[in-house]
Amino acid sequence: MSRLLRTTLNAGDTAPPTVVGGEGVYFHLQDGRRLIDGSNTGGGLGHRHPRMVEAIREAADTPVVNEGWTWIGREQAAEDLIATAFKGEEDWVGAVRFCISGSEANDMALSLCQALTQKTALATRERAYHGLVGLSRSMTVQPHWHGGLAVHAGGSQLPPPIVDVRVLPAPDGAIYGAPLHNSPVREYLGDARATLADTAATIIDYTQGGSYYDADYQNEVARHAAAAGSYWIADEVVTGAGRAGRWFAFQGAASRPDIITMGKSLGGGAASVAAVVVSKKIVDQLKGKSWQNYGTLRGHPISMAAVSAYLATVTDENILAHVRKMEALFARRLVEIARKHPSVKRVAGQGLHWTVELHGPDWRTWTADTMENPIASRVAARAMQAGAVIGTSGEQTSLFLAPALIINEAESEALLEALDFGLQLADQEFSRAGGAH
Repeated sequence: MSRLLRTTLNAGDTAPPTVVGGEGVYFHLQDGRRLIDGSNTGGGLGHRHPRMVEAIREAADTPVVNEGWTWIGREQAAEDLIATAFKGEEDWVGAVRFCISGSEANDMALSLCQALTQKTALATRERAYHGLVGLSRSMTVQPHWHGGLAVHAGGSQLPPPIVDVRVLPAPDGAIYGAPLHNSPVREYLGDARATLADTAATIIDYTQGGSYYDADYQNEVARHAAAAGSYWIADEVVTGAGRAGRWFAFQGAASRPDIITMGKSLGGGAASVAAVVVSKKIVDQLKGKSWQNYGTLRGHPISMAAVSAYLATVTDENILAHVRKMEALFARRLVEIARKHPSVKRVAGQGLHWTVELHGPDWRTWTADTMENPIASRVAARAMQAGAVIGTSGEQTSLFLAPALIINEAESEALLEALDFGLQLADQEFSRAGGAH
């Protein structure tokens, strides 16, 4: 019996397979299988990328320098991040502070906004996930990610709320299965200013729950947040550092955030690292003040080496252009696959992050309080039989594909074929249920 207090993204009692190694876009399992890793949001360069391995080896021969000390590698990583990922954004980007995880970055950003505004309430969009630490947990409004206990016999034991959370409508953004008559964004965000009134910050992300939105939505949220005196935080923990086919998803619109949070791929999969990037406006407001927020291992030399190596590799290997090329392939093939499978309700995505949602119960009723494996997990298990790992984010009817940014066309086709194979199971269950939408 394992002494590890294990968690998992999925409901049910099926233990995930044991990983013993990996290379490129592949996982190596204990049972000898080699699977394409299509759920790798944290490793933009895949597994054991040579430049990342070398950077970590060199950094291992450095002192342990906590956040209170100046470390030359941390200064360099900050310069590299601003000069590389924010090239062309110099007129508004201010400074960066490194931390350990996306959840921590969001908590830091949200609490900073509360301190600056002396307001408590915060806002997000429906079906959002921003983490499970402090205020980031409060801003995670997907029902099954509450940071408490899902009781397998039914029900949940939730920690008490710690902040007043306002929720904006989410956009659809689907390329398959979108509503026939989408309301204009100004219409369904018509009450946004009232919703955001007296909030310290409005945080929005670009993938969770399969909501990948366009410039109009971002610009409208930014406009209402500014009018309400609410700082706008772009949660780019998933999309930042290249997954959107550009350095940041927000760069697809005219508006610019007050704060950007990053994580996951920022360390190239070689180290746990995240960041809070603030605008020049925020930097000015911090003058004469000390941000009393500290972490011993934030900006650790190994993490900083990973950041600099990742940024250089993405640039040198022209990764962003490759992601845009793969985006076109995934968009075309996923629509073809959806049309084959009556169980598929909706497809949406951007860059190399895609969501396939199945017909079934409403996500608002899903709390993962069961030992029964949900349909999304069963489809993912069948896809593994065909050679690929597909993610579910613990959802009941939603799957996501997020392969390493280095995935090639042949590997992409193999991943999509595994999805196609897995969806046969969903079709069978959908048919038995009478095909009710």
